[in-house]
Amino acid sequence: MESREIICIACPMGCHLLVQRDSEGQVKVTGNTCKRGETYGVQEFTCPMRTVTSSVRVSRGTHPLCSVKTQNVVPKAKIPEVLAAIRTANITAPAHLGDVVIADIAGTGVNLVATSDCPAR
Repeated sequence: MESREIICIACPMGCHLLVQRDSEGQVKVTGNTCKRGETYGVQEFTCPMRTVTSSVRVSRGTHPLCSVKTQNVVPKAKIPEVLAAIRTANITAPAHLGDVVIADIAGTGVNLVATSDCPAR
């Protein structure tokens, strides 16, 4: 039986979850005090997801960098590819809050968007 202890971050309670996969592949979560904890435990155990935040270089801007984040969560295993794509990105000012900086970053189906305005010089 495969198992893992996880602290839940789905709500402020911070429950200590025990997530186990039985011999038939069923995943069971114990220790949660709400339904969100069960959902989080299964997701974290089977395919952990994360939001990635970073910054990209800006040409002709008042600042050299613009803050960005993934518009939705991406698989944790894809984070190195996402960061590699971010490192090579360079946008030209102006950029505005919510502008798509990289569409479908690293083949995840998730867009990378600007999280601040980056005015031109």
